[in-house]
Amino acid sequence: MTTQAGSALAADTVSEGAAQASKLPYRWRNLIVLTGVTVVDNTEAGLSATLFPTIADALKLQSGHLGLLAALGRLVSVPAGPAWTWLAGKMGRRNALVATTLTGGVFGIAAGFSQDFAQLLIFNTLMSGAIIGGSPIANAIIADSFDDSERAKAVGYFYGFMSLISSFIAPLIALFTGINDGWRFGMWTIGAICILAGLVVSQFLKDPEVGASEKQLADLGSREHLAPKATVRSVLSLFRVPSFTVMMLSRLLSGHLLIMIFGIQFLVAERGFTNAVAAIVFVPFGLGYFAGTAGGGWLVALLDRILPDRGRVAYLQGAQFLFAAVAFFATQFSYDNIGIYGAFWALMGFAQGANPPANRPIVAAVALPELRGQAFAIFLTVFETIGWAVFSLVAGALAETLGIQAVFLWTLVILMLINAAILTALYFCYPRDVARVRHTLQERRQEALTQERQA
Repeated sequence: MTTQAGSALAADTVSEGAAQASKLPYRWRNLIVLTGVTVVDNTEAGLSATLFPTIADALKLQSGHLGLLAALGRLVSVPAGPAWTWLAGKMGRRNALVATTLTGGVFGIAAGFSQDFAQLLIFNTLMSGAIIGGSPIANAIIADSFDDSERAKAVGYFYGFMSLISSFIAPLIALFTGINDGWRFGMWTIGAICILAGLVVSQFLKDPEVGASEKQLADLGSREHLAPKATVRSVLSLFRVPSFTVMMLSRLLSGHLLIMIFGIQFLVAERGFTNAVAAIVFVPFGLGYFAGTAGGGWLVALLDRILPDRGRVAYLQGAQFLFAAVAFFATQFSYDNIGIYGAFWALMGFAQGANPPANRPIVAAVALPELRGQAFAIFLTVFETIGWAVFSLVAGALAETLGIQAVFLWTLVILMLINAAILTALYFCYPRDVARVRHTLQERRQEALTQERQA
């Protein structure tokens, strides 16, 4: 009895230490560094579109070439995202991040020397394939730097500031278009920024190791031997987790992706604004997105305390309903003042920005630590890309016959309401899936404590 009581007391003491150890002292520094790295990825995604008018003049290209550049730049992420995440498991996540940014920088600089469209297409696609690896790896490191109670706020800051900073970098790079062959300087600049980001990661990022933020594992001397290495079979097992499957389906039904693709075209073609005037709505949209991500993280953390394991589900579902409601009034009625559309775009930006502080922590909570990198790769680089491609192609074809307004009604309103309804399933399966992960981690902890006592 005395021995059992002593063992129980020791386990309780370790648990208290684990709760303290899970608050990593360098977690906020990691977040700042990772935000800088992902800003590069976010900026690169829109760089071709920003510089394309001058590229088209220099290389005698047409709008179809821009579509091919954008499509291949996104489609390459389907194999590249999981591949970089797998490589991170072999060479270390910090080394993999350095490799993605340095490689992307080299290809970006090479793209600036392109003499024809074929060269530009090859180097731009390779740059996209290199840089895309940073996103799932960064999300996995954030999950290991912050425990579950802090992840919503961390992710909110991460995506909020990433979007805000990117909105300033792209126009600055676009200033190069005012000089002869300025697009080349733009490509060289983004390549140099990639290389600089890689150097910053190598000097200032501290990889917390897999499972470092989990209270069950945080105070254990060595966590790596407790978690099995990710395999193809274990990664595929993610799809047997009901909550993960629901989140992937929800990603495929995220019709709000279309607002960034066809939003300006809608205002020009169906509301009669000029291109320059219509583009004004990007400013309130970006500010709304920042408010949704940064503020949403705090709201999710509050709801988690009020409704444990269900608060973030209610929040995520509410974001879909809010977007659908705002999109209905923003796109199905005609207004003469661009300011009115600016207000609606700000609200849609807020509703869209409200997603990351909830959906990323939900994915992290239902995946075991060693599988989170691949879970984010599947979520962000596979399913999001498939959804983007399907919506772009189908909506583009339907818009020619039905009009963009009708397409928006089905994708931004009706489909988002369906998305919100599907998320109802999380109220039932998410608590069970979270409990399953916690139970597995607790078993690993008990195994480690037993080995320590026997030693």
